[in-house]
Amino acid sequence: MLSQRFLLLVVIALAPLAARLPAAVGQEQPAVARAAKKPALKPGQIDLEKSRIYVRVGKKGLGHEHGVEGKIKSGTIDLNAGKNAGEIEFDMASFLADTDEARKYVELKGTTGESTRDKVTETMLGAAVLDVEQFPTATFKIKSRELKKTKTAADTIVLKGDFTLHGQSQPLTVEAQIEKKDGQSHLRGEFTILQSDFGMTPYKAALGTVGVADELKIWGDLWIAEKADGKK
Repeated sequence: MLSQRFLLLVVIALAPLAARLPAAVGQEQPAVARAAKKPALKPGQIDLEKSRIYVRVGKKGLGHEHGVEGKIKSGTIDLNAGKNAGEIEFDMASFLADTDEARKYVELKGTTGESTRDKVTETMLGAAVLDVEQFPTATFKIKSRELKKTKTAADTIVLKGDFTLHGQSQPLTVEAQIEKKDGQSHLRGEFTILQSDFGMTPYKAALGTVGVADELKIWGDLWIAEKADGKK
């Protein structure tokens, strides 16, 4: 009898606490849901999660070719504007050398070990090449946009403007194919630059017998919102 009374007292004492627990959990869930929800994209805004930049670095002498991938920090492209169509800001510190995805995209065979990838990335981001501490971003300010209609599924868009890298600017023209899918425009274009045009010295070692080429081939794989997410 005493044990039954004791259990009854315990249940009565814990009942108010148990009643409060669902309410506390219920109050936290909306905050968690809000944190996990992806912010809606405005028309013309670049989808930073899906968009990437890829670079193929050629070799010189006994050097090796490299594939590099990086992220966009911010950007918008007004696909309907003829002039001043937007700006793209590149997150230079995000660039990684010889990831499997990068090597596949730039059509390089084989894979690279983790220690080698880390060493190449460290050199690339360091003061001798990109110097991301001093120049953490690069930009492409788009002065004009031209759309070329084609008979194929994808039209061609021509973007002209100023590309700033390593603190120096040069005029740049990019031709990209554009396709519409799932409320976004998918742009895939490529261009080439010389490192020396932007004040950078191509990496070399072993008295110049091992190094990389001055020319870089760069691809942009961008997804741009045509309308705010979730709107039909």
